[in-house]
Amino acid sequence: MAETSTAVLAWVEHQGVWAPLLFIGIHLLRPLLFLPVMLVCITGGLLFGPVAGTAYSVIGTLLSSLIFYRMIRFVPFGLKKMQAIYQKWNKRRSQLTVRQVAILRLIPFIHFHLLSYCLIEMSTDFKDYTKSSLLANFPLAVVYTSVGQWITLLSIPMLLVLSGVLAWACYMVRKKYEVMIWQDFFQPS
Repeated sequence: MAETSTAVLAWVEHQGVWAPLLFIGIHLLRPLLFLPVMLVCITGGLLFGPVAGTAYSVIGTLLSSLIFYRMIRFVPFGLKKMQAIYQKWNKRRSQLTVRQVAILRLIPFIHFHLLSYCLIEMSTDFKDYTKSSLLANFPLAVVYTSVGQWITLLSIPMLLVLSGVLAWACYMVRKKYEVMIWQDFFQPS
């Protein structure tokens, strides 16, 4: 195992500019390869170090989010499926904030593109979505890249506890008002 990792690191060092481009390409192909975002970010931290790995992961996740924004409109079945999942998940019709999405992206069990769809729902246009995606992807890239080795050493119960703490933090930064729908409040006679 140590020989393999040494060989991979030596290969990355000799590739020059192609290694980061390949890594960003892996971020773009990640949904097709069914790779978790955290795994790709951790790999970036191990291969490129915390600073460069974070930068490459931010670029890769941002480009992945932007491609999702453009492609979801071309796949009507996928859009309907995302809308149905979002409606089922968001029964109270409350809107998430960008900070909540950023915290939810740290939880490995929540789908990356479902949260991207949440950002689409709260954004007014492509520019606003790009800004929101950058802000929501940055903590994900920083945490999983720089603390990647620490997270890989955690056990499943510790990951569940950490996910619970992150869910609680998400609850604490929510918008503090309630939306009542007229039909829900007044039942028709």
